[in-house]
Amino acid sequence: MNNPLLENAGLPAFSQITPDIIQSAIEAIIADNRQQVDRLVANKKVSWDGLIKPISLLEDRLSKAWSPVRHLNSVKSSDKLREAYNACLPLLSEHSTEMSQNYQLYQGYRTIADSPAYADLDTAQQKTIDDSLKHFRLGGVDLEGEDKQRYQQLQKDLSELQSSFDNNLLDATQSWQKLISDAQQLKGLPEYAIAMVKQLAEQNNQSGYRLTLDMPCYIAIVTHAQCRELRKDIYEAYTTRASDQKITDKKWDNADNMQQIVAKRQEKAKLLGFDNYAEYSLETKMAESVKQVLDFLYDLAQRSRPAAIDEVAERQAYAESLGFEGELQAWDYAYYSEKLKQHKYQFSEEDLKPYFSDDNVIGGLFEIVKILYGVDIKSADNKVDVWDKSVRFYQINNSAGEMIGQFYLDLYARENKRGGAWMDECINRYHIDGKTQIPVAYLTCNLTPPIGDEAALFTHDEVITLFHEFGHGLHHMLTRIDVPDVAGINGVEWDAVELPSQFMENFCWQKPALELFARHYQTGEPLPEELFDKMVGAKNFQGALLMLRQIEFALFDIRLHQQVSLTSAAQIQDILDQVRTEISVVKTPHNNRFQNGFSHIFAGGYAAGYYSYKWAEVLSADVFAAFEEAGIFDATIGRKFLHCILEQGGSRPAMKSFQCFRGREPNIDALLRHSGITT
Repeated sequence: MNNPLLENAGLPAFSQITPDIIQSAIEAIIADNRQQVDRLVANKKVSWDGLIKPISLLEDRLSKAWSPVRHLNSVKSSDKLREAYNACLPLLSEHSTEMSQNYQLYQGYRTIADSPAYADLDTAQQKTIDDSLKHFRLGGVDLEGEDKQRYQQLQKDLSELQSSFDNNLLDATQSWQKLISDAQQLKGLPEYAIAMVKQLAEQNNQSGYRLTLDMPCYIAIVTHAQCRELRKDIYEAYTTRASDQKITDKKWDNADNMQQIVAKRQEKAKLLGFDNYAEYSLETKMAESVKQVLDFLYDLAQRSRPAAIDEVAERQAYAESLGFEGELQAWDYAYYSEKLKQHKYQFSEEDLKPYFSDDNVIGGLFEIVKILYGVDIKSADNKVDVWDKSVRFYQINNSAGEMIGQFYLDLYARENKRGGAWMDECINRYHIDGKTQIPVAYLTCNLTPPIGDEAALFTHDEVITLFHEFGHGLHHMLTRIDVPDVAGINGVEWDAVELPSQFMENFCWQKPALELFARHYQTGEPLPEELFDKMVGAKNFQGALLMLRQIEFALFDIRLHQQVSLTSAAQIQDILDQVRTEISVVKTPHNNRFQNGFSHIFAGGYAAGYYSYKWAEVLSADVFAAFEEAGIFDATIGRKFLHCILEQGGSRPAMKSFQCFRGREPNIDALLRHSGITT
């Protein structure tokens, strides 16, 4: 039987990818790549076509084999799949480190960069070489002897530790459930939420109502359940996942993983000559120094804190007016915030759900993209092999009818699927020898699933999440750059990579955009004017608190990765407590272990980079201000954004792309205005 992972063309054959074929395929590709690299280096054909192009082809082949495995491990986890996935991590880490520490290969790139031929290369090719030289340096190409071996071991260890962190979090999340037989305990929940938890029980062959820690269920309970003990139960279960707090099994405690991850990152940074990992991380970002990041975050905190204090006082006072006695606790915040919002604006998120059915939202999203960028998105479901029956598949065509991109859309929360939402690359764009490899993306969310045969109905926050991830997808799929190392999101500074995604969120608040998709799922009636006005009026409700929350996470991340020595998980808790003392205006329970589930920085790509969300939001707010000035559906400004930013990918510094669009450097005014924060 042929191994589908060894096929180097077409879309992944997910139904044929079984755990037993994974390791052999990855081993075979890596072994062949090694031989090819040795041959290329030995031939000394130091040119773009003689060295860099074939290296890119080798890496592209490995990427296309590993991408579906990595994806399946996130969206359809199983013990055997996880075992095969984990067995490959050291192999991939070793190969990556070998490549970055191959001094002869580095010398080849260096020779091209220093030669007259460099000037004849296009901008994307030059950026590829420049980025590669930096990655060689950050990958330890200058290390020797024991230092070189130690770096290789650290890379392997970090790969395995980060995977272990993610696995523990998934297992702890999936292990918790609460079965309720008395519907009275669910008093206050909207009808859809009651139907959802009933369906969760039925899917598990249980009677009654089954609560889980999947986001749609968790949010519904903490926001709407009148039973305070029930809110406390699910809050404590969620915020102590993968910890030693005895709510989930201690075997999934991430404390040791966190400590080792931070310590090994620090050791790696020191080997490369940096004072700490935060400095190492910023080498590939727009921000120029840790001080600049800290100043940026503290400035935002100072602007936000007075309003946040007022928001906390207002919530407490309103709870007391309803008969609450004492100080609100963490499991009360969402509940009484929702009550206060309903009181102030005569509006609830639940009022919007009937107007945000899945098909209507998706159709509207596609129409917005067509207006802005002149592309058509069409379903291609019947042509593809997918991993779950709910997964949809689409293709993007340009104005000439040519296919320029494809994507999988996996919308709903379900068992054995990692939490959160993300875009990942399935296939990168590559133009070579007269042929173009079409970019393909995975767009993954954990939104509220359909109940029975009804359409899935989303909260407005879930609509924003979908638009956000689609912005990432457009960055990947609409690129016109033909070199994979800098096509799409590749080569984009990490603190600018959120620009296209956060930009797309703005359309969820604009009336002309909502008119395209906000229609009642049963009657087809458009979103009422009065309801729209209430929604917009409540847009920045408790916005300062939300701002401080993100700043707290970002400061914790950057200060954690400034640590020169970290020997225990207790020190991690101490750093978080210190940040909360400085920034937070609400009380956090002593047993809250948020950090044990902070996969963005411990298992994802945001280590010493979580500030990127706020940094990029300055860029995206400033960009959208141009649409506000010209008209949100102005075709000229839409095409300019497409040409200056989306199509360029990482082929040039993000600041140059921003300046191409805006004609100047960014400023913070639009972000503050959009957030409802006044100076």
